[in-house]
Amino acid sequence: MTLQPVPEFLHRTVLLDEAVDALALDGVRADGIVVDGTFGRGGHSRKILQRLGPRGRLIAFDKDPQAVEAARVMAAEDARFEVVHASFASLAEELAQRGIASVTGILLDLGISSPQVDDASRGFSFREDGPLDMRMNTTSGMSAAEWLATETVENIERVVRDYGEERFAFQIAKAIVAGRAVAPVLRTRQLAEIVAGAVKTREKGKNPATRTFQAIRIYINKELEELEAGLASAFALLAPGGRLVVISFHSLEDRIVKQFMAGKAKLAQPDRRLPIRAVDLPKPEMKLIAKRKPSADEIADNPRARSAVMRVAERLAPPMSGGLQ
Repeated sequence: MTLQPVPEFLHRTVLLDEAVDALALDGVRADGIVVDGTFGRGGHSRKILQRLGPRGRLIAFDKDPQAVEAARVMAAEDARFEVVHASFASLAEELAQRGIASVTGILLDLGISSPQVDDASRGFSFREDGPLDMRMNTTSGMSAAEWLATETVENIERVVRDYGEERFAFQIAKAIVAGRAVAPVLRTRQLAEIVAGAVKTREKGKNPATRTFQAIRIYINKELEELEAGLASAFALLAPGGRLVVISFHSLEDRIVKQFMAGKAKLAQPDRRLPIRAVDLPKPEMKLIAKRKPSADEIADNPRARSAVMRVAERLAPPMSGGLQ
């Protein structure tokens, strides 16, 4: 597939310095292997390359062909950098193909980037009219329009309710199915108008279609399933002392990240009725390092940062093992 020229859209990387600082790329880590699981337009990757030593290596992942195209320009300028056109859910497989068994840091900046939102042709936003696509990877998979054309009321309701946390999910699903009986739902503005007609009340300042567009995007791109797979792969790949940094933008993502990190950091509690010595109990596998949100100044400068939450955890060495390998 030949990509058409894409206009430049402004992208402001959220928690840029905080996220790269959290990777702690000093000492031995500066010459290690780091993964940017969501290249976007390269804000974090550029900052990471500034911190890496001459023997360091950065491997970036992205599903979006336009993001990969931008990353390849960077790769041509810095031999320490490589881009992979794939989801971070395939971290383990892609790194194994490159003979990499462990890394010193992994950064995941979840959600969609400003260029994706602002480009009406991608179909992510209800603010400008465009084709109802919503795929991160435009080279494969089913578009939102294709899915809405055949899905049942029950399944549309489930997706809008579960992924959008939308209390009017049933009314919206019925309205979509009724609308497509009149004309195929192919455009973003068309879907937004259908949703607006079905949602009777909404939070002040929030478009009625916000939750529905979020829900369909998450479902079409399998974002939550890929997040769970990516976290598991990230943990397996992190060397002792390595850092996992995740920035999420809505409660469903953050809940998954929080529970994953907390589960790995939890100290097993012995059953007092069993003769088990504390030394024999499973030990925590990660240490929780930080939870951060954007500052008031960053939110004022970039309103899209307001819902961001960054969580950081460090892989612990197993008993009797050494430090970072």
